[in-house]
Amino acid sequence: MYGANGYSGSLIARLAVTRGERPILAGRSAGPVRALADELGLPHRVGPCNVAMLEGVDVLVNCAGPFAETARPAVAACLAAGVHYLDITGELDVFDWMFTQDAAARAVGVTMITGAGFDVVPTDCLAAMLAAEVPTAVSLELAFNAPGGLSRGTARTAIAEMGAGALRRIDGRLVPTRFGAPSRDVPFASGVLRAGATRWGDLVTAYHSTGIPNITVYMPLPPGSFLAPIFRFGPLRRAARALIRPGGPAADVRTASACEVWAEVRDAAGESRAATLTGPNAYTLTADAALTAAQRVMAGDVRPGVHTPSSALGPEFVLALEGVELSRRS
Repeated sequence: MYGANGYSGSLIARLAVTRGERPILAGRSAGPVRALADELGLPHRVGPCNVAMLEGVDVLVNCAGPFAETARPAVAACLAAGVHYLDITGELDVFDWMFTQDAAARAVGVTMITGAGFDVVPTDCLAAMLAAEVPTAVSLELAFNAPGGLSRGTARTAIAEMGAGALRRIDGRLVPTRFGAPSRDVPFASGVLRAGATRWGDLVTAYHSTGIPNITVYMPLPPGSFLAPIFRFGPLRRAARALIRPGGPAADVRTASACEVWAEVRDAAGESRAATLTGPNAYTLTADAALTAAQRVMAGDVRPGVHTPSSALGPEFVLALEGVELSRRS
């Protein structure tokens, strides 16, 4: 597990131990990696993610962000060493690049699952479930609500994404739009919330999973979101990122918070299906999803190539995670 000393990485490592696994913890920061390994009684390695780092490894779980910097060398090392690969990225450019590696992965018999955390397991799986029910669907709307706070890495990525503005997929192409526009009322399981368009992995991953050409992803707009355009400017973006403190939500906060996802597909004749998912805190779900996916890959359950979570593990995969429930909507 690379990036094990990060917030999500440490959650995955701790969960793995409770489930009887003994992952090798790895990363670039010797002190934190060694401290976590000593605490959990696990082996560890320190250094860049290269072929030497992967000696004796069957599956690499990449938790080290920003993934724009770590995915390429990690994937190259996995292809060279014949090691399966998973990551928990939510970065659109990384998703796009990952799918260019499909032929190389299949050629060497390596399985790769990208977005094996909250980005994008619940949204991708729910989209794939509904698309299977309306195979003629031409539009997909997704929304997520994940209160409970952000880790340092997620917050830094969010600032960059807000500055870049929102995106929608229209007739198969990604089209820029202002952050938060368009907006709509979303019928989450807990009640209706006003949400606006954002940049989210499913603009790439759900497109690959379902083939639906028109996709919009919404999130409840955080306080101060009207300031998002200022993060286009490098000095302001860097200043905001520098103010973010290390760490993430405390255990009691994770326990007390939950996530929600809503999706609707519709075809040209107006036939539609909608549903909601509820689950534990997004970071808790990430740890469960990434570890469970890695175990499925180690068991040989996934064919070689680059996959979304639903194309690798099936749309129902999310329902096997602890605390996840599906509700149908008319």
